[in-house]
Amino acid sequence: MTDLLVATNNPGKLAEFRIMLAGLAARVVGPAEIGIRLEVAEPHHTYAENAADKAAAFCRASGLVTLADDSGIEVAALGWGPGPRSARYGGSRVADRAGYLLARLDGATDRRARMVCWLALASPGSPEPEVELFSGVMEGSVVSAPRGDGGFGYDPIFLLPSGVTTAQLPPSEKNEVSHRGRAVAAALPRVRALLEESGRTVAGG
Repeated sequence: MTDLLVATNNPGKLAEFRIMLAGLAARVVGPAEIGIRLEVAEPHHTYAENAADKAAAFCRASGLVTLADDSGIEVAALGWGPGPRSARYGGSRVADRAGYLLARLDGATDRRARMVCWLALASPGSPEPEVELFSGVMEGSVVSAPRGDGGFGYDPIFLLPSGVTTAQLPPSEKNEVSHRGRAVAAALPRVRALLEESGRTVAGG
């Protein structure tokens, strides 16, 4: 069976990808499972550039078709930030970034927010991997206090129009509406095509 590498060291994110990609005729693997220890800087000001750099680096290191994402929360009252800096929001000393964001919104009446994901799909090429990009957006708002035990990251504070946070949804329901789920749905036809091509190449030697 062909392997598909998901370029993340975040166990929560890898688990989500495995659920969303369960229908593929491929083994979805994380870097640690195939012996890759790689940290890729995310210095860019756009999700797309960060995701593309990550996908290309892990594809180059593994020789596998690779998916990588960069995602974040954008909040109206914070000038539609922190955006691509969401994973590092507040600096290296902040352990609870969702809590830090809530504190920054204390007293804010405009709670509009959106979750954004850019997904990069890299396939082995010469001289460099070929990268394609897909995106997904989920609109909502920020609650005043966390709700729910599911998900990870900003899920407990991101409120959907239906009145629940993404942390209160079962994984299958969350993946249908989430920014990452929408990006994966857009990418799936190309993922399948590249895996089929990769499988034929391996079979043919």
